[in-house]
Amino acid sequence: MADLSQFDPNAVGNPNNNVFGLPFTEEEARLVILPVPWEVTVSYGAGTSRAAEHIFKASKQVDLWDVDGSQGWRNGFFMREVDRKILMKSDYLRKEAELYIDYISKGDSIEKNKFMCKSLKEINEGSAYMNQWVYEQSKALLEKNKLVALLGGDHSTSLGYLKALAEKHGQFGILQIDAHCDLRKSYENFLYSHASVMYNALQEIPELTKLVQAGIRDFCEEEWQYIANSDFKVIAYLDKEIKERKYEGETWKHIVEEIIRHLPQKVYLSFDIDGLDRKHSPNTGTPVISGFETEEVFYLIKKITESGRQLIGFDLVEIGVGQTDWDSNVGARILWRLCNLLVKNQGA
Repeated sequence: MADLSQFDPNAVGNPNNNVFGLPFTEEEARLVILPVPWEVTVSYGAGTSRAAEHIFKASKQVDLWDVDGSQGWRNGFFMREVDRKILMKSDYLRKEAELYIDYISKGDSIEKNKFMCKSLKEINEGSAYMNQWVYEQSKALLEKNKLVALLGGDHSTSLGYLKALAEKHGQFGILQIDAHCDLRKSYENFLYSHASVMYNALQEIPELTKLVQAGIRDFCEEEWQYIANSDFKVIAYLDKEIKERKYEGETWKHIVEEIIRHLPQKVYLSFDIDGLDRKHSPNTGTPVISGFETEEVFYLIKKITESGRQLIGFDLVEIGVGQTDWDSNVGARILWRLCNLLVKNQGA
C-alpha cells in the first residue's frame, strides 16, 4: 500500500500524481479506471473518445472529501493511460462510419456499393476487436482482485467488461441510467452500436438476469416491444412516468425503493451521462430534453448500497468534449463519487 504519510488530501492536486492527484500506482490501487477511447458508431455528436483525457486533467480540481464515500480513496484509485492504438483505430473507423452514415441517410442501397459494404464489414470487425480488447483488459484486472471502473467512450464500450464480470460473479443485474434503451438489434447495420449495447448484453451474457433502466425518454417501437415481451427481465422507468408520479405526490424515496426491489443481489451500474438533464453535460453525443439531476441518481445508488446489495462495477460513458471544460469537470466529479461508493460498498 502507498505511504500516505506525506500526502496532504487538503492541498492542490499534484500534477505529477495520477487521477484526482492521488499518489497510487496501479499495483497499489484497489480500484483501476480503464479508459476506452472509442466512438465509432455514434450517430449524432462525436468527441467522447477523448473524454477520458479531459476528465483526467479536470480530476485534479476535485476536492477529496466525499460525505457519502468518506475515505474510500485511501484504498487507492488509479487510471490507466489511454491506449493510443485503440484511439487511432477508433479515429480511422469513425471516418469510415461518417461516410457510411451519410450514404445511407440518402436512402441509397448498401448492396450496390462495394465501398460501403467494405466499410460496414470493417466497422463491425473493429467493434468486435474493441469488445475483445476490453474483455481481456478487464478480465486481467479482475483476476488481480481489482475493482474496475470503465470510462468511455460511447456506450458500446461496456460489453466486453460485462462479459468479464459475468465470468467472475455469475448471475447479476444492471441498473442503467440513460435517456435511451439501447435495445436495438442493430442500428444503421452496426452490430455493436452504442444503441445496441443492452440488447447485445442480454443476448450474449446468460448470467445477466435483470436489466432495470431509469430515465428513459427516447426510444423506438422495436425497443418498446422488446421490453414488453421480456417477461419482466427488462423493466424501464420512463423519465415522463417518474416525473408524473412525483407531480402527483409520490416521493423519490418511494420510487427508488421500488426500483431497488427489482434488482438482484449483485448489481452493475451503467451510467450514460445523457441520463442527466443536458445542462450537466451539454456536449454529450445524443442529448435529449429533461432527465435526472445528479443528486437524484446518487441518492438511488446510495440506497442500493444501503440495501445490502453488492455493486460489482460500473461504467461512465458518453461524456462529450466541448469548447469549455464543463463536461469533463462534471464527468470527473461523477467519477469521483462513483469510485468512492463502489469501494465503500466492498467494505474497504
